Amino acid sequence: MLKVGLLGAGRIAGVHATAISSHPGSTLVAVSDINQAAAQKLAAQYGAEARDTDAIIADPAIDAVLIATSTDTHSDLIERATAAGKAVLCEKPVDLSLERARACQKVAAANGKPVMIGFNRRFDPNFGALKAALEAGEIGKPELLAITSFDPAPPPVAYIKVSGGLFRDMMIHDFDMANFIMGEAPVSVSAVGSSIVDPEIGAAGDVDTAVVTLTYADGRIAVINNSRRAVYGYDQRVELLGSEGLLQAQNMLENTVVKSTVNGVTGAKPTYFFLERYMPAYAAEWYAFVEAVTSGGPLPVTLDDGVAALAMAEAATLSAQSGAPVRLDSI
Repeated sequence: MLKVGLLGAGRIAGVHATAISSHPGSTLVAVSDINQAAAQKLAAQYGAEARDTDAIIADPAIDAVLIATSTDTHSDLIERATAAGKAVLCEKPVDLSLERARACQKVAAANGKPVMIGFNRRFDPNFGALKAALEAGEIGKPELLAITSFDPAPPPVAYIKVSGGLFRDMMIHDFDMANFIMGEAPVSVSAVGSSIVDPEIGAAGDVDTAVVTLTYADGRIAVINNSRRAVYGYDQRVELLGSEGLLQAQNMLENTVVKSTVNGVTGAKPTYFFLERYMPAYAAEWYAFVEAVTSGGPLPVTLDDGVAALAMAEAATLSAQSGAPVRLDSI
């Protein structure tokens, strides 16, 4: 039985608490948060204890920690937890600073404990099926990848100001998805972004609408489209054109009912947001982590993957600012 400490007690921590407690091979032992009342509430819900972070990391009886705290704490907590001999699953991104993330990467490697980054979309059944079909050779060589990721509405500007920006906070999932599907990182990143959804986002120094083009060494291309506003729901699609066919992963809908009348044909909207869309993926992500840690096998997503996606986010930010493509090897 893997004994787990949960660092953080916010919305995403609640999702992880459910996954930890639902797994037959793991148990939630303790929860910490700077908001002690939130930690106590979440811990009580799952029969765990509310402790401070230092106590959780220092407890030799706790085998693993799941880090769901604010991004600016991730690198420090990864280093401290691995130094204490614990396996780690950390929410994305590794850090807001690429330099700091790379330093964390070195420290964690020296500590020798497994660190997995929470790119949960790799565990979505539909995206997984698309990847499996590609690896089975069903569409030949992949040539053109298109990833669409639209949120239903923008977050509060107060969140935008501390998020690290759209490329590091939102599109980083899509950078990892591109690496997952294409099997490697691109050689160059070209980005354009603007603030047309909410002027306050632009005033805060961020963009809310962006397109990124990734170019690979062998000529393959990937295009990522992001928007903070899709009034019809959470739009999450992947399309991959290959030399011998096309693969598409479509949206998850609120229901599968289609109404056909003299007035036309209508169906349900996409599910509203990530909690509805990706709950099965969060559960599968935790199952994969527990399996890797308990068996000693390889992690399906690594700290290296997290740093690679952050480097792409950094390149996209620089490209959007300069108006020119940025080679990944230049940063």
